[in-house]
Amino acid sequence: MYVEPSGQDGEAEAGHDPSPCASCAVRADAFCGSLAAPALGELHRLGRKVRLKRGQALIWQGAESTLVGNVLEGVLKMSAMSRDGREQIVGLAYPADFIGRPFGKNSRQTITALSDAHLCVFSRAAFDSFATGHAGMGEALLRRALDDLDGARRWMLLLGRTSAMERVATLLLDAAERLEGAAGKTFALPFSRQQMADILGMAIETVSRTMTRLRDGGVIALPGGRQIAVRDRNALREAAGG
Repeated sequence: MYVEPSGQDGEAEAGHDPSPCASCAVRADAFCGSLAAPALGELHRLGRKVRLKRGQALIWQGAESTLVGNVLEGVLKMSAMSRDGREQIVGLAYPADFIGRPFGKNSRQTITALSDAHLCVFSRAAFDSFATGHAGMGEALLRRALDDLDGARRWMLLLGRTSAMERVATLLLDAAERLEGAAGKTFALPFSRQQMADILGMAIETVSRTMTRLRDGGVIALPGGRQIAVRDRNALREAAGG
């Protein structure tokens, strides 16, 4: 497993706040945000922080399901291999998203970092045992399953867009809503033009031309590198098809 420990092994020291995750930047939006302090402290002691470099995989399709966790920073892709060996990207995981398959024997997708990423991960077996013993986890996992269903519907909507403009605009709008943090704030796209092309099933040249059209139309700004700022959110939403 290509992971880098963050320097914390997940063990809470005696005398520490029983809710050591209280300062977590994604807690309010993560599945564990609804847990009471004692349960949150117990869950914290089961976990550990890991860091992935861009391109490193955490979970492999078909392998035994050994890990689950929350994305703290960065973006990961979920992909599956077709029978003819082609990679199909089936979703993206942003900060506060939950990855892995609780109560599942094998992983359905490979999960790989699109950017440098920071995660809070748990042994799947330990997490399953914790979830079984805490009544509130049933509701939290149900919400997570419904979020996954919403994500799958958004993905189908993205791939169902007919024009290049609609596809690119939809992807940018989704990224802005998950990563921007504040209207008009510049943020770094976690994927290259080539990765955008792979995600959208388009040629890289088409992606580049479409990004240029959005820039020239004043919808987005491209300060340099992967930096992007949404200048006209309504226009971007309209370009995405509504």
